[in-house]
Amino acid sequence: MIEYLKGRLTELEPTMAIVECMGVGYGASISLNTYAAIQGRDEVKLWIYESIREDAHQLWGFYTKVEREVFLLLITVSGIGPNTARMILSALTPQELCNIISSGNAKMMTQVKGIGPKAAQRIIVDLGDKIMAVAADATSSQNSAGNTVVVQNSVVADEAIQALVMLGFAPAPTSKVVSKILADDPSAPVEKVIKMALKML
Repeated sequence: MIEYLKGRLTELEPTMAIVECMGVGYGASISLNTYAAIQGRDEVKLWIYESIREDAHQLWGFYTKVEREVFLLLITVSGIGPNTARMILSALTPQELCNIISSGNAKMMTQVKGIGPKAAQRIIVDLGDKIMAVAADATSSQNSAGNTVVVQNSVVADEAIQALVMLGFAPAPTSKVVSKILADDPSAPVEKVIKMALKML
């Protein structure tokens, strides 16, 4: 089992990071929280969850152990797979998610794309007690994402659209939403644009 990867960050996209360890490049699917935390770094350490099926072997990477713990809790909920869990952790920080679940705020949970009222209630009921175990750790690491680098508007738009399309959204409406967000806030970094778009699409 791979516990973590530590090495040179050779490629980075909003949904994928490639880390070179001893000459081998490992591709790990990541959330926007992790993307924001490792953007601009040369060396990184990602905590890993391995998803092994008959037809696929996939790595999921997380900047903090707390985010991985929350991810692992999410995928224990019926109907919540790794991609949906990644979507949730791209729209919300671990601390925000802990607060939503602890307070039973199903309405706030449904703002995440793909999470309807029933799924939101199921997450809250299933994880209500379990989430408290990681809530304290989430609080201490909520600022770990660090500062993001503001890049040119067009580059941000391209990266945001690419990430949203990879998450399963259609290109045309995605492009319109991203353009509107950047028109209102031209200096918004890519992770902010994507998080806002996830609530609007």
